Amino acid sequence: MPDPAAVNTMFSRIARRYDAANRLLSGGIDQRWRKRLVRVVQTCRPQTVLDLATGSGDVAFALSRALPPESRITGMDFCQPMLDEAVAKQASDPERGRNIEFRQGDGLALPVGDEEFDAVTVAFGLRNMADRHRALSEMRRVLRPGGRVHVLEFSQPYRWFRPFYTFYTRRILPAIAGKVTGDREAYEYLNASIEAYPDHSAMSEELRRAGFREVTVIRMTFGIVALHIGTR
Repeated sequence: MPDPAAVNTMFSRIARRYDAANRLLSGGIDQRWRKRLVRVVQTCRPQTVLDLATGSGDVAFALSRALPPESRITGMDFCQPMLDEAVAKQASDPERGRNIEFRQGDGLALPVGDEEFDAVTVAFGLRNMADRHRALSEMRRVLRPGGRVHVLEFSQPYRWFRPFYTFYTRRILPAIAGKVTGDREAYEYLNASIEAYPDHSAMSEELRRAGFREVTVIRMTFGIVALHIGTR
């Protein structure tokens, strides 16, 4: 399991270049993945949303644009430098994300009460948490009955595509990321965390063990990313 202190330090180092690296390394496809997440969240018409592991706020801002202005979004992350990037984006445009509150918080012990949210989202953050079951249980705790969790995360690709993907993540991705961010080690960790993460079937079972029902999964881009949805 990831070491929380090491993960926090790593994201602190790359916070300023995080968005640029994401766009470059994914060829911009990461934006399509997040748009799909937001479209799914819209279907449950939530009034209150917790965007966990919000990072620099991409999902929170997309939700703010997509949901009615009276909805309330909380963007939460345990890495303050990443939150600083999100707050800077928000401050740069007075109309941007007016219904978002950014807060520091640990996904393993969320600093909010029971049943406070209609929806929880977490995009590319669950694999960095030291205890997935505990994190998922916390997400369930803060959801209202009938609320939904949305986990967008890297997954295991289709079998035929796996050799190409593995070559990219092991050889090409760290080299490019090292030049963009100056921190090759952080993206070597990224590759290791992806390879250690469960496939879509095992991840669905983890959501069920955490108490979620009606668990479904949407696989994207040859299976390298999966969006899991579960109902409290």
